[in-house]
Amino acid sequence: MELVESKLRPPSIRPGTVPRTVLVERLLAAPVVCVVAPPGYGKTILLAQWASRKGGGVGWVTLDEHDNDPAVMLTYLAVALDRIEPIDPGVFRALAAPGASVLGTIVPRLITAVAAMTRPVALVTDNLEVLDNPQCLDAMAEVVARLPTGLQLALAARTTPRLPTALVGTRGQVMAVGVEELRMDQDEAHALLEGAGVQLGDAETAALVGLTEGWPVGLYLAALARKARRADRPQEETGAEFSGDYRLVADYLWAELLSHQPQSTVSFLTRTAVLDRMCGPLCDAVLGTTRSADRLASLARSNLLLVPLDQQQQWYRYHHLFRGLLQAELDRREPELVQELHLRAAEWYEANGLPETAIDHAQAAGDADRVARLVASLALPTGSTGRIDTVHRWLAWFEDRGLIERYPPVAVQAIWVYALWGQAAAADRWFDAAERGAFAGALPDGSTLAGFRSLLAALLCRDGVDRMRADAEAALAGLSPGSPWRAAALLLQGMSYLLVGEVDQADPILARAVEVGTQVGYLPALSIALAERCLVAIERRDWQQAESLADRARTIVEHGRLDHYIPISLVYAVAARTSIHRGATQTAQEHLVQAARLRPQLTYATPHLAVQTLLELGRAYLGLGDAAGGRVTLTEANDILYRRPDLGLLSSQA
Repeated sequence: MELVESKLRPPSIRPGTVPRTVLVERLLAAPVVCVVAPPGYGKTILLAQWASRKGGGVGWVTLDEHDNDPAVMLTYLAVALDRIEPIDPGVFRALAAPGASVLGTIVPRLITAVAAMTRPVALVTDNLEVLDNPQCLDAMAEVVARLPTGLQLALAARTTPRLPTALVGTRGQVMAVGVEELRMDQDEAHALLEGAGVQLGDAETAALVGLTEGWPVGLYLAALARKARRADRPQEETGAEFSGDYRLVADYLWAELLSHQPQSTVSFLTRTAVLDRMCGPLCDAVLGTTRSADRLASLARSNLLLVPLDQQQQWYRYHHLFRGLLQAELDRREPELVQELHLRAAEWYEANGLPETAIDHAQAAGDADRVARLVASLALPTGSTGRIDTVHRWLAWFEDRGLIERYPPVAVQAIWVYALWGQAAAADRWFDAAERGAFAGALPDGSTLAGFRSLLAALLCRDGVDRMRADAEAALAGLSPGSPWRAAALLLQGMSYLLVGEVDQADPILARAVEVGTQVGYLPALSIALAERCLVAIERRDWQQAESLADRARTIVEHGRLDHYIPISLVYAVAARTSIHRGATQTAQEHLVQAARLRPQLTYATPHLAVQTLLELGRAYLGLGDAAGGRVTLTEANDILYRRPDLGLLSSQA
């Protein structure tokens, strides 16, 4: 995933920043600090000063809308902590595993890893208001609730975060900071104005504090507006023309500030406001100009509302409120330019190896062709690293606009993702759309759309085992010779023979699937093909070979970090069976525990694999004398067979 380095660093405290010493001292001892205020009240700067005051051992994460995926959000938290002191690598393996339980696996591992750290640490999470994914909110609440000794947590948000801070338990553990605490008094306002190069007397400063109600960014905007006005008309005094809520104050002051800027500066500011973060080459590409890096550096030196994001001062962002004002001004002045600016940004990001950010700008521009091309190449790799919610967000963009049928290459990726994660209804819906759509080109791996559609038809097995075999054979004809999906097609072809009891025909095909999976490095198909060959060996009563195949499959799962990949539950099922046969009941029980974590996602999305796995688990439970466990798995298998009855011998085996 694209780790944005600037999100993992606190903003630098620049000259002219007003120290909030008294407030910082109050925050040092509280286990949980929660700072809530509208934009421009200095939440981020306060926590940056707090982090600086604490010294080493502080991690920082600035959230944005891309973090509404628990795997992404928790990865940033884990990386921030790991940079203080290396944490258990198992945390990152769990985060990268598709299908890993957020609350059942990932958060407990993260909390355990933090508790094992050898020194007290602190973690700042800024912009918490962007989280609206319930899983992300639950994960953050769980971190708060299970806060280990030695970890101090600071949260900042524009609105009260939807977290049950009462879960922390003991009264006094949460230090709340709001607007009243963040308002600047006259001394602080005087220091801020002086830092901005504006000298006011006590009476004028007091009047300005009264008008802005101590709102820090309002004071700063007022200082910039006064400075700009006096440069244009030195004899004119700034009156007290504004009052009201913070947004009205900002609008007024922004208009005052803009009216005194050169047109070239105004155009640069408003047009670059389409960018979350900026560097010189990106701005040059978006604006069709040169020397943007020099302009950014100059603006940063003269204006605290442009924030450097790295030590080299190559990347910047606008203060959030400032950017909102700039975007509104762009919409007012040049609304026809917005789409083109986003298109240029998408092109630059794609050309510079940042395709996920390119998707954001392509979506903002309504460039569905570019979004489709990027998503078609990114959906499976992204999903395979556990970021399922990110993939869902991309796919939902097409669904919301009625574009599923228009882009079959996206649809076939969606089907694979939904099927392998047990989301049967979504897989069926996208499959029907893919069948209606037309596409003449080749897929990213060089295969034909018809070949991949046949592969997916075999995977979904909606029309019985005979059709599954025909679909798998058609897939092999349509997939390119170097396609990694050939291993999956061979696996499904071999399964189609195994499901009707033709063991001798199934085994060589499955062996070929193992060979191809090894060659192309497609570990999921490789490990499942080995598990299927294990079932062949069990059918032949060759338990020695069965145990060897099961061990090999399990080794691939462990080394490939596939232990949360839902179809891999078959590997644990056959490993449990071979362990029982050799009398290693404790080992068998451990394998069953692993499989049980994945079992809820075994659905009719992949009915053959799901029923096959459930029946093997049932046999293992019975082998351990657990009739209740066997009964549960049989019930689940029969539910799938009710929807997909034509699964060869599986019905009679059930």
